[in-house]
Amino acid sequence: MIHVLPGVAIPEGELRFAASRSGGPGGQNVNKVSSRVTLIFDLEASSTLSDEHKRKIREKLAGRINKDGVLQIVSQRTRSQELNRLDTIERFCDLIRRALTPRRLRLKTGMPAAAHERRIDAKKKRASVKQARSKKDWE
Repeated sequence: MIHVLPGVAIPEGELRFAASRSGGPGGQNVNKVSSRVTLIFDLEASSTLSDEHKRKIREKLAGRINKDGVLQIVSQRTRSQELNRLDTIERFCDLIRRALTPRRLRLKTGMPAAAHERRIDAKKKRASVKQARSKKDWE
């Protein structure tokens, strides 16, 4: 079981992994070893997540989920397939955790009285400067 949040756990059986050859540096190792790992999670077929959780995940991760309702996460950071597999699981947990955690409401803050007073004083000063300029006789 992969524990995402308290009360939310996803069995590892619902996750599929596919290995393929990774690109980038690594010499002959890149050409021989399938070290890139793709985690495949079928959100629609998941039996452990509630409909509400699925809806939230679909909304927050809309750009990462394909039209079939499948979430794919790829990792090729290391040269080890096992480390890349662990990395995909960690990133998967982080994505699901962020999608299911509700956003905190923004508390509206008021303008401090001193700042308001300084702003008004600056406007009055600027107005008096402009008024003094306009009273000059240019004839």
